[in-house]
Amino acid sequence: MPDEQHAEPQQQPPGTLDNMRSKPDHGEDSYRGSGRLTGKKALITGGDSGIGRAVAIAYAREGADVLISYLNEHDDARETAKFVEDEGRKAVLVAGDVGDPAVCRALVDRAVEEFGRIDVLVNNAAYQMTHETIEEVTDEEWQHTFDVNITAMFRLVQAALPHLGENASIINTSSINYDTPRPTLLPYATTKGAIANFTAGLAQMLGERGIRVNGVAPGPIWTPLIPSTMPPDHVEKFGKNTPLGRPGQPKEVAPAYVLLASDEASYISGAIIPVTGGKPIL
Repeated sequence: MPDEQHAEPQQQPPGTLDNMRSKPDHGEDSYRGSGRLTGKKALITGGDSGIGRAVAIAYAREGADVLISYLNEHDDARETAKFVEDEGRKAVLVAGDVGDPAVCRALVDRAVEEFGRIDVLVNNAAYQMTHETIEEVTDEEWQHTFDVNITAMFRLVQAALPHLGENASIINTSSINYDTPRPTLLPYATTKGAIANFTAGLAQMLGERGIRVNGVAPGPIWTPLIPSTMPPDHVEKFGKNTPLGRPGQPKEVAPAYVLLASDEASYISGAIIPVTGGKPIL
C-alpha cells in the first residue's frame, strides 16, 4: 500500500495494473503448485487482474487450463495469459461485459469449444462504486451492478450446466460485505448478500447432480478496483481496520479457490470461506 508521501493515483473504473503505483501481489513469484487440479478445465470471470489473476496463476500451476474472461483490460489480460502459458497450460482470452446475456453464453460456448467441457466455473467479475448517499446512485448504476455481480452468475450457471459433469465445481466470489455491509458500497454490498444466498440455494439444488457450489468472501484485498472506485481518503486507510492491520493481497485469497476446485473438497458444498484478515463473518 502507498504511504502518505506516495499516494496511490486515482483511476477510472475498472482500473488497470499499469496505472497502480503499489502493485498487487498475485503470487507471480511465490505460488508453487502440486498437481491438485491436473487436467481440469476452468472458466474464470474477471481474470485479468486482482483475485481473478491470482486464481488463474494458481490454477495453471496446479495443472488446469484456463479461460480468462475480462471486460476491456487487454494488456492485463494478456499478461495473465502469459503466466498461464508459462506453466505449459492453455490460456484463452475473451473480452466482454458479463452484464450482457450474450456475453455469458459466448463465454461458455468458447470454453466448451476450446476445452470440450468445464470442470470449474469461477464467477468472480464484479462492479462497485462508492457513494455517500443513496440519492447519488442512479437507477442505471443499480441495475448495472446487479447485472454484472449476480445476474451474470445465474446466466453463466444456466449456460454451463449442460457441460458440467459430476464432481464439477462452481465457485462464487461474495464478500465480507454480505455479512457486514459497508453503507457507501450499498449496491455492491446488496449483490454480495444475494450471491451468498444464491450459493447456498444452488448448492442444494445441484447436489443430486454431483456438482458442488461454494463461495469465497474476501475482505479488503488490494486490486485495481480499489483506487478506481474509492476516494483517496478511503484508499489510504484501506484494510487498516482489520485485526491484521493491512489489506490482503490477491495471492492470499487464491488458495481458497484452489481448495474448492480440487477433489480434496469433494464433501464441501454450500460453504462460504472468509478471507478477511481476521474480521469475523457470522
